[in-house]
Amino acid sequence: MIWQLVCQDWGQNFALMEHILTQNIILASNDNRIKALIMSKFGDIVDAKIPILLNFYSDLDEASVEMHAVLRDVAAAMGDNGKVIKIDIEKNPKLSEALRVRGLPTLMIYKGGEMVWRQSGDQDANTIISLMKDFV
Repeated sequence: MIWQLVCQDWGQNFALMEHILTQNIILASNDNRIKALIMSKFGDIVDAKIPILLNFYSDLDEASVEMHAVLRDVAAAMGDNGKVIKIDIEKNPKLSEALRVRGLPTLMIYKGGEMVWRQSGDQDANTIISLMKDFV
């Protein structure tokens, strides 16, 4: 299952990442339809014991759009051993800025609250699956 960050309210600019990790965000599962909404915090999301792949994208960026199929393959291959979360930079500019997202798509793997891998540009599913399995 792929989760997509659909909206959030950051309020003010925060200088420290710790502030961002405590701000509420809304997640929606996205498989061509919204299945459920849950309230969560960014810190809770990335503090999982399983690897979490964050994909920062824009629907206006062709490479980002092409990655959606790759992400579905990654989510299917990882099953319960990992999670894929798509984050639209246009709806989440503060988070994108805080994480210094410059190129699209930007992919990050978090495990236990720590960023363990980061890459900008498109990647193939097998490479991402292999990387995520390294952190299971």
